Amino acid sequence: MELYQLRSFAAVAEHGHLTRAAERLHVSQPAVSAQIRALEDELGVPLFDRGATGMTLTPEGSKLLPMAFRVIGAAADLKSRARSLKGEVAAHVRIGTLADPETLRLGDLLARAVERHPLLHLDLRHEVTGAAFAKVRDGELDASFYYGPLHHPSVSALTLRPMAYRVVVPAAWRARIAGSDWARVASLPWVMTPAISSHHALASELFHARGQTPETIVEADNESVVRSLVVAGVGAGLMREDLALDAERAGEVAVWPDARLETTLQFIHARERTGEPAIAALVALVADTWNDDRAGVAAANEVTAG
Repeated sequence: MELYQLRSFAAVAEHGHLTRAAERLHVSQPAVSAQIRALEDELGVPLFDRGATGMTLTPEGSKLLPMAFRVIGAAADLKSRARSLKGEVAAHVRIGTLADPETLRLGDLLARAVERHPLLHLDLRHEVTGAAFAKVRDGELDASFYYGPLHHPSVSALTLRPMAYRVVVPAAWRARIAGSDWARVASLPWVMTPAISSHHALASELFHARGQTPETIVEADNESVVRSLVVAGVGAGLMREDLALDAERAGEVAVWPDARLETTLQFIHARERTGEPAIAALVALVADTWNDDRAGVAAANEVTAG
């Protein structure tokens, strides 16, 4: 049997129709039909029942389809491995993202990946920090951006940049926080991210160290939602320092001056996968992207100083 016959088998099973399968495979309908017939003759069992509305798997076809998928997948792995041996990295990698694309420099990262490794497909998935770590550890993500210090034997981390957060409240609440102490700020209504997030941990540690617990009234699943709710007057929250200061200048929020929280943006992957070509290529892409960013900032500072 031929690999193209198995691909036709899988495509027809997925689409239930010869025409759509042929379009997917970029071949003619008679060619797909002939390949299915030849495969059935070689295997000695019918794979599909033919009807006026399409094709459905026979009991025999249903049992053989998973094996066909495994053979097709093994062939793809073989091809990917062969390409990596001659210097081409071909893989599909799942990457967890946390913040806005500009903060993570995703545009620059993707452009660099297309230029350097055109066969490396990056699948971006928005995550909460704690969940991102667990998914990298358990293999559901190949790598992820991550906020906070991380020391874990199963995970390797590349430090990218320090990050700072500020306590913000709706602009109309400016008078309420003027001269306020920690107890007063903790007693305000708060918009918080889920407990599994580093954003939540930052706020909790900030107040617990002073014997206080912020009063959470709304839980939002990401930082952009927190920002929107604070601006809308729902409650206090944490906002990345650059965004907080911009929002304050725009008259959208008020920044409480007595607190500044620091953390670190990192890029993590499973330590045991460090030697894999796709992971090594991905880490190098991220490192180069962020090295260019630091070089650009340094050059801009020199021009300003001059």
